[in-house]
Amino acid sequence: MKKNTTATFAEMKAKGEKISMLTCYDYSTAKLMDESGINAILVGDSLGNVMLGYEDTLSVTMEDMITYGGAVARACKNTMVVIDMPFMSYQVSVEQALTNAGRLMKEARANAVKLEGGASVCKQIKAITEAGIPVMAHIGMTPQSVNSFGGFKVQGKSEEDAKQIIEDALAVQEAGAFSVVMECVPKDLAALITKKLSIPTIGIGAGNGTDGQVLVYQDMLGMFNDYVPKFVKQYASLGDMMKKAFKDYDREVKETSFPNEEHIFKIDNEIITKLY
Repeated sequence: MKKNTTATFAEMKAKGEKISMLTCYDYSTAKLMDESGINAILVGDSLGNVMLGYEDTLSVTMEDMITYGGAVARACKNTMVVIDMPFMSYQVSVEQALTNAGRLMKEARANAVKLEGGASVCKQIKAITEAGIPVMAHIGMTPQSVNSFGGFKVQGKSEEDAKQIIEDALAVQEAGAFSVVMECVPKDLAALITKKLSIPTIGIGAGNGTDGQVLVYQDMLGMFNDYVPKFVKQYASLGDMMKKAFKDYDREVKETSFPNEEHIFKIDNEIITKLY
């Protein structure tokens, strides 16, 4: 297998091949994904929810993204690694955005960065891409803007909102983004935007008319049940399996059936008697 790149994304869209993407935040899980043929990993600021226990993604820092992103990048030989730019790491100025995008590439070894917003962040997208850093855009329901949206809500249901999302999609493409995530957008609108764009679209809660899909891996494996979004399909119930394993371990430790003979190291009994 060869390394997935921005060129791979473009080729797959041109051929009508679907792109698979999952979030990931640690070395061991990323290694499994890399060996499974997943095209891209998003080190999402969703780590604030599933790894750090925050109610939203707003508290995630650049240092968090560099630590977790670097762990994932070290595991990936074939899978493209895209790292999120966290809240307030790019909104203040173009210079701030460029500096922080550079940190994710240099310190975390990202293959690309992702930032949220449409027309409002096009100056940042343009500057980052002109510096040679690939940018994945993110429109529709953008979690960093949860407070201005008044909660996690489907976007683009009215004619005015739908037009705005189309304009945002075209704007980020024009600014140089190599692909765009569309989150919580009605299926038909997402399909329409996908046809209008020359860059690949990655859907999450946007139907199957997009060029690819992304899910949070703890969601799709049934490991995170604080809340399960409507758009999530659970491909396994690892949370239940893990809890059973933890309970079995707890029981065996307390009844001293673990560790048993096959898990221990031995020493000559004569040596032990000399130690008394």
